[in-house]
Amino acid sequence: MTTCYAALRNALLVVRGPTADPTATTHLDGHDLEALDFREGTVCCGTFDDGLHRSEDDGETWTRASGLPDSVTSVAAGGRPDEWWAGTEPSAVYRSDDDGRTWEERPGLTDLSSASSWSFPPRPHTHHVRWIEPDPNDPDHLYVSIEAGALVRTRDGGETWEDRVPSARRDNHSLTTHPDAPGRAWAAAGDGYAETTDGGETWVHPQDGLDHRYCWSVAVDAADPSLVLLSSARSARVAHNADRAESYLYRRRGDDAWERLDERGIPTGEGVLRAVLARGEEAGTFYALHNRGLYRTADGGDSWTRLDVSWADAFERQTPRGLALDES
Repeated sequence: MTTCYAALRNALLVVRGPTADPTATTHLDGHDLEALDFREGTVCCGTFDDGLHRSEDDGETWTRASGLPDSVTSVAAGGRPDEWWAGTEPSAVYRSDDDGRTWEERPGLTDLSSASSWSFPPRPHTHHVRWIEPDPNDPDHLYVSIEAGALVRTRDGGETWEDRVPSARRDNHSLTTHPDAPGRAWAAAGDGYAETTDGGETWVHPQDGLDHRYCWSVAVDAADPSLVLLSSARSARVAHNADRAESYLYRRRGDDAWERLDERGIPTGEGVLRAVLARGEEAGTFYALHNRGLYRTADGGDSWTRLDVSWADAFERQTPRGLALDES
């Protein structure tokens, strides 16, 4: 049985049960949600107004973790048992070694030479850690995206930091990795799409067929990491603003051009805010969350089915913030 943890801007939906007949409960109502992740019975959800909340009972009850500021903008399960990572605004990275209960900052991030240029356009006086992506083949190696200004790395678990490289995107919104693809990472950024095959030393930008290049979320297939799904829009304004919303899904296979996934059973285009994506454990299985609902594909994006859960009118104006799966 799959449980989906689906974070909208002001509500966390916990969707349980078979795809054909799920049940949904709502949690953390009214909080300003930013990010979430799941691992082995623990869910962590970062908020912009009340730090990080965690649950050990499949999302039934939540408690605030200690050692983090109010504005937690990213969260990721680490590569070691009980290890978690979190990012904040202003930009800082924290690590937990007790399954997310308590946290300590990993210093030195803002000592990097590029830090003076970091700035988040809606709040140009500050910036934040938008995404943390642990390397599944090396628990000490993490990609950390700063919104906006840099994609930085650590190779020693946050003891030291390596600054951005010239070919990396500057406004990375999400990244993904794959345990069967060592050295590879895929990035969805406001300034386009990028991928690396050498652990982030160099990046390439295959964009043939990608007509909308304000990219938000990226996922690769569980069985074939050369199959990539991407959500994107023309600009930030139409990606995030419900009154102007227009966004799309794209797919790429190997070295082929990007293909836009229109009329596949999932709404795209006018009225649709940018989706967040998550890969399932089975080949071809992905989930997508946006303001029109929660959707699933089992054939690599050829066709999508909406999960039959109650969808409040207010959800249609909320940007999705995160999506995590428990398929145990």
